Amino acid sequence: MELKDYIATINDYPKKGIVFRDISPLMADGNAYNYAATEIVQYARDKQIDMVVGPEARGFIIGCPVAFALGVGFAPVRKPGKLPREVIEASYEKEYGADTLTMHADSIKPGQRVLIVDDLLATGGTMKATIEMVEKLGGVVVGLAFLIELDELKGREKIGDYDYKVLMHY
Repeated sequence: MELKDYIATINDYPKKGIVFRDISPLMADGNAYNYAATEIVQYARDKQIDMVVGPEARGFIIGCPVAFALGVGFAPVRKPGKLPREVIEASYEKEYGADTLTMHADSIKPGQRVLIVDDLLATGGTMKATIEMVEKLGGVVVGLAFLIELDELKGREKIGDYDYKVLMHY
């Protein structure tokens, strides 16, 4: 299946000069959405995953069906003020500004094998902050999975040598 057929391109969003890759058409098509999630599940099957982690908000959209298919839990990574219990946080730079992410301080148990899933790898800031928090809690990041990688932004350099799967490159 050619997943790029299900990605909308929006120029100058959220600000001038940014090319936004919208996964909404992919989510709206049951076959494409199932295909994408299944590709990530197949990547993760042999990794003995204990927990899937996904950054707000599109990481939820991809990560939850993957966690369900793997029969494991899902831990959300959110912006400050969105989680009701004790949190840890990490700050990072993204393509169009700085931000902070949080996750519940008890969401990952020491030694748990974690797959981090998001829609997009751009500059790598969101992923680096998420990895930092998972590892701070004692989790072992055994894989990363993305629908899209924006190659020219070199996010892979920021995330280093972690094993990862990408379904589409732009």
